[in-house]
Amino acid sequence: MARDALAATADAQAALKKKTAAARSWILFDSSGEGTILDADKYAIMHRVQIHARDLRILDPLLSYPSTILGRERAIVLNLEHIKAIITADEVLLRDPTEENVIPIVEELRRRLRSDNDINQAHGEGRENINGQHDVEGVEEDESFVESPFEFRALEVALEAICSYLDARTTELETAAYPALDELTSKISSRNLDRVRKLKSAMTRLTARVQKVRDELEQLLDDDDDMADLYLTRKLAGASSPVSGSGVPNWLPGSPTIGSKISRASRASAATIHGNENDVEELEMLLEAYFMQIDGTLNKLATLREYIDDTEDYINIQLDNHRNQLIQLELFLSSGTVCLSLYALVAGIFGMNIPYSWNDNHGYVFKWVVGISGLVSGFLFIFIIAYARHKGLVGS
Repeated sequence: MARDALAATADAQAALKKKTAAARSWILFDSSGEGTILDADKYAIMHRVQIHARDLRILDPLLSYPSTILGRERAIVLNLEHIKAIITADEVLLRDPTEENVIPIVEELRRRLRSDNDINQAHGEGRENINGQHDVEGVEEDESFVESPFEFRALEVALEAICSYLDARTTELETAAYPALDELTSKISSRNLDRVRKLKSAMTRLTARVQKVRDELEQLLDDDDDMADLYLTRKLAGASSPVSGSGVPNWLPGSPTIGSKISRASRASAATIHGNENDVEELEMLLEAYFMQIDGTLNKLATLREYIDDTEDYINIQLDNHRNQLIQLELFLSSGTVCLSLYALVAGIFGMNIPYSWNDNHGYVFKWVVGISGLVSGFLFIFIIAYARHKGLVGS
């Protein structure tokens, strides 16, 4: 009985771990900025937003996927560093909202969506009080205030967050790198070299992350069809317009009716939208703004890399100069050694215990031999140094 109880407990714990691993924490934002925590597995998410498993797999934090912005029929799959979200025409699903880097994005989404919703409601009520009714002329006069689609507002928050995050990391790296490089140029030591090595590795990793985001934005800007796929509200308006001959599709179980979420401007200009499906100017301007920002961040990293390369070149020049000085010192020592060897040779010859007839009663010969040998060695050393300078082997 005890074994059966232990086995049942183990099976229950395994099932609980499996369920916990399968279920991921999501936060759901609607068009009014209200957030709801969801603990749903991937099948529930796929059924809710109508995407394939391969698209949801891009958002798996256990798998390493590059930064990606994918436009699907009814959703935008967004994978930008720590920002992993699914954007529909009236909802935003953000993954792992309790993570440290994701919490500011959750707060910004809540604040921005609520603010936009309040502005749109106030503008709509004011227009109703002035005009009394929605006519075509009133819609044409209100073209100066046409709210952006919900998916673009959510996309803008994500792009702004990732660009600001990468720019902040770049600023932190610059703050730490420039003083370290200046200290290295003033004093070359193992500690300073190791510090710069770590900063250079961090810069290389950060550059790769920024480059991935920039490449994704550039790829989107180069393809109008990919940008057109991100117009979810326009596609829904076209599908639900009288021209298409069909009502609002029931593709989002448990969500509010899509027709009630489409803006008044979109409904009033449904025919225009349906007839101009290739117009991507609004999204293009949005992406260009953040492309310029991320490109500026990449330029900062490029400038930092150039500064590091210049510092390395300066250090190499310093090391070459020290090496040349050591070579000169070695040349001086070698020349002196040769001259002293000749002087020692003469001393060795005359120091032999061999009787010389000319040495008898000629004590002054010792002084002449020592003096002449020393002068010859000194002149030989001066000649070698002068010849080396003349040939440019040593500095002047």
